[in-house]
Amino acid sequence: MNPLLPEEAQRNLILASRSPRRRDILRRLDFEFEIIPAREHVEDEASCDDPFERPEVRARLKAADVSSRHPDAIVIGADTVVIIDGDVLEKPSDDGESIRFLRRLSGREHTVVTGVAVRRDSNGLDLGAREETKVRFRKLTDTEVLRYVASGEGRGKAGSYAVQGLGAGLVRSINGCFYNVVGLPVSLLFDLLRKV
Repeated sequence: MNPLLPEEAQRNLILASRSPRRRDILRRLDFEFEIIPAREHVEDEASCDDPFERPEVRARLKAADVSSRHPDAIVIGADTVVIIDGDVLEKPSDDGESIRFLRRLSGREHTVVTGVAVRRDSNGLDLGAREETKVRFRKLTDTEVLRYVASGEGRGKAGSYAVQGLGAGLVRSINGCFYNVVGLPVSLLFDLLRKV
């Protein structure tokens, strides 16, 4: 158990996510939890035109889906997107899209937004919030873009990069929560769990 939070805020925790990065963050924080992902397409049910609000809406849907099946558990849902010029860069569909994403991010600033939800249906607990972090990339050469995409690290990740891995070499600066860029803003999660 994490010594910074009361035990009741950590008992019977479920992470409603397939993300190995979120799993690893929670493990490093000494949380004891089970992984039960939300149903495959539950996030597609999100109806939200504002790209900055969409991750929180999706995180709430994921948490609600799992909490409906495990009402006594504290369920954590999360969703991350990359936003540039008002456009959302989610997980790339293929390497070609990864190349386009990285060329667009090259030398520019973008915003990483993660929505986090904490829910327990048995007592009506339903909390959610979002974290925003500004990230600026170095100016990348085409060779760097192609080599990074070929590494496969960006597959399955919003914006097509992983800041905690090889992708650290793409980034010039981060203004805000580093863990938000990885996919789970720790300080925001602690704030929500304290309310449990």
